Amino acid sequence: MSSTAKVLPSLITAIQTAIDANSDEVTELDKAIGDGDHVVNLQRGLTALAAISDQLSTMDWSAAFMKIGMTLMSTMGGASGSLFGSMFISMAKAAKGKELDLGSFAEIFNQGVESVKQRGKADIGEKTMLDTLIPVANSLQTDVTNNTDFNQVLENIVHGAIKGMESTKDLIATKGRASFLGERAIGHIDAGARTSQLMICTIVDILKQR
Repeated sequence: MSSTAKVLPSLITAIQTAIDANSDEVTELDKAIGDGDHVVNLQRGLTALAAISDQLSTMDWSAAFMKIGMTLMSTMGGASGSLFGSMFISMAKAAKGKELDLGSFAEIFNQGVESVKQRGKADIGEKTMLDTLIPVANSLQTDVTNNTDFNQVLENIVHGAIKGMESTKDLIATKGRASFLGERAIGHIDAGARTSQLMICTIVDILKQR
């Protein structure tokens, strides 16, 4: 993988397109059990990233992750702004001085997901974006350990993200506004899990093309 984050502008554009295309669906999910502002906050963060994407593309990965984290924290708003911000800032620290390959990225991503767990005081099975992120982090680490073929790694990421996102439908929410609904939250997919899955699957699509 390139030592600089050259691929970021195309990733940011593709993610913006995917979120915009699914914004109505995600807003309905969020209105059912959340505040209804998740997509708007996410789009605000992505717009801010798009504005600095040329700058990001010249940075090394650690600096780019740090810039992304700080930008999301200051522009996104809502709980997800602080969660995604923390995630990328932790990834930046984990990436410092490392060559970015599949093995190092699996560890860097895992560190990012761990920081979301700590910041959100949540774990898998609590109907949040972590139900998408944790299976993907676990899948990556398992595949690195097993020297899995790269194309299969990508397939496994997609499978883990979709399965994790879909699992939130049958869960009771214990975090955020949805937790006030108790069992009434069952039957609804978590909006953060859905947008996380959309973003991860979009990134995989771009990587497959490359």
